[in-house]
Amino acid sequence: MKTIITSISILTLLFTTALVVGDDDRYKKEKHDEKSFFSRLFEKDLDVAPVKNTVYKEECGSCHFAYQPGLLPARSWKKIMGNLENHFDENAELDKEVQTELTNYLVANAADHANYKRSRRIMRSLSKGSTPLRVTETPYFIRKHDEIPSRLVKDNPELGSFSKCAACHGNAEKGSYDEDDVRIPGVGKWDD
Repeated sequence: MKTIITSISILTLLFTTALVVGDDDRYKKEKHDEKSFFSRLFEKDLDVAPVKNTVYKEECGSCHFAYQPGLLPARSWKKIMGNLENHFDENAELDKEVQTELTNYLVANAADHANYKRSRRIMRSLSKGSTPLRVTETPYFIRKHDEIPSRLVKDNPELGSFSKCAACHGNAEKGSYDEDDVRIPGVGKWDD
């Protein structure tokens, strides 16, 4: 019985040590309270956090895919939200209160504040101070899509652009961008 308890104690110690040692440097700097520890434990293997702000879904998602905040750094969201009168050649101005609410939501949940695997990878791909205004401009996105011939997307009448995430990633809205689930409209399952 003593051997079993000792073995369990050793395994628990190894598991806990692996979690702490394997964690990103960013988390070594932050306060490790019980809630953040368990949040990091269960979130670290997910893609990106799904959009949970209903105002964001309604306001932004009515014109285009409601991109998860974890797909861009906070500085990008600030710049995008600070120029809504010229939002990719469209006027997307909002009431000041709504604009402030959405900016706060996007910044608080941006890639540099997230512990989701794709958010962390997006941040690692960016040079210091880089401020991409499109998810498709991030080096991480470019690398993950570099084997897909442009003709299958840009010349595809059902797509026309790499910016239509949900068209190929059926679970994109849920925050899942698993490459094994990619289906390009008019082409079918994509397997690089």
